[in-house]
Amino acid sequence: MAELCELITDCEHKTAPIQDEGYPSIRTPNIGRGRFLLDGVNRVSEATYQAWTKRAIPAAGDLILAREAPVGNVAVIPKGELFCLGQRTVLIRPKANVVDSDYLCYLLLTPNLQAQLLGKSGGATVHHINMKDIRALDMPEMPAINVQRRVATAIKNYDDLIATNQRRIALLEQTARLLYREWFAHLRFSGHESVTVSDGVPEGWSPIPLGSIATLNYGKALKAGDRKDGDVPVYGSSGIVGAHNQALVPAGAIVVGRKGNVGSLYLSQVPCYPIDTVFYIAPEQVSLWLFLALHQLNFISSDAAVPGLNRNYAHALPLLLPTDAVRDSFQQIVAPMYEEINLLFKQNEHTARARDLLLPKLMSGQLDVSQIPLPEAEEVIT
Repeated sequence: MAELCELITDCEHKTAPIQDEGYPSIRTPNIGRGRFLLDGVNRVSEATYQAWTKRAIPAAGDLILAREAPVGNVAVIPKGELFCLGQRTVLIRPKANVVDSDYLCYLLLTPNLQAQLLGKSGGATVHHINMKDIRALDMPEMPAINVQRRVATAIKNYDDLIATNQRRIALLEQTARLLYREWFAHLRFSGHESVTVSDGVPEGWSPIPLGSIATLNYGKALKAGDRKDGDVPVYGSSGIVGAHNQALVPAGAIVVGRKGNVGSLYLSQVPCYPIDTVFYIAPEQVSLWLFLALHQLNFISSDAAVPGLNRNYAHALPLLLPTDAVRDSFQQIVAPMYEEINLLFKQNEHTARARDLLLPKLMSGQLDVSQIPLPEAEEVIT
């Protein structure tokens, strides 16, 4: 690996002080498989950025690799971004005109290199890999730079489609949230002109506790080793954490984080298996009004001795229940948005599976890439 790179540099071994605005500090949760995950990224000041980039200033085309949690996730810094390294990350700069950045990124994500990274990692509780082992990774013979770029282009087309769909999903979710706020926070719902409002409560609406309209059911333990091959999503408090061949609840359930990511919320459009770190609300009690209303609640109790969501506390949280007619009207407007979101999620799943099947074949040279157009010269980062 070291022979292919200009530098392989470790991060600072301390936590950077953060602030509301500034330069993104890339930690392991911000590194996906070929993409940076910047929602909620920590940000640092100019002074911190200068201090944390003394070893090397991360530049467009550099790779950032996660040394743990999980080992081996990696992504390429895009043009126009100024990042600094958070803890447990590594900066990798390929040799210009010898190694294509995107190609190297995808190469590191192949099963062979991922197995090497995991095999060299150690740690009693959390796997991590040492710098010397990263530098000593056994890399295959690299094809000509133009072949690398064609291969990377072929795979990147899949990732670009996934990213486009993710942006569309985010816009649809934002539209639904804004409409909820307009109707139920600002009380400008359909037909509001003819409804009397007294002390902030429209006529026919009722202040109620959450537990009177929805029951938080406990998820069921399902260890990773006990899961069988299948396409049923397994939900933990951080979202989908795996798959199983049997569902615990039908399609349409709301999943609520109970331990770990307390109060996290997910709407499963397919049958799913919520594990014991979450609650779930059964589909017969679910509406899109309820799902969006739950986002307005504070599920974290300051009185809790142990971090986690107390069921009785959650059931007592207050909601303002609109009339059936208003909720039905809202459902009719936002349901098509969530149907499209579901279709985009499915498309991304299929696209990711196709990409993952092609990745090792493209990297091994099994597939001919000679007819794939090279990226424009200005798009190539060297």
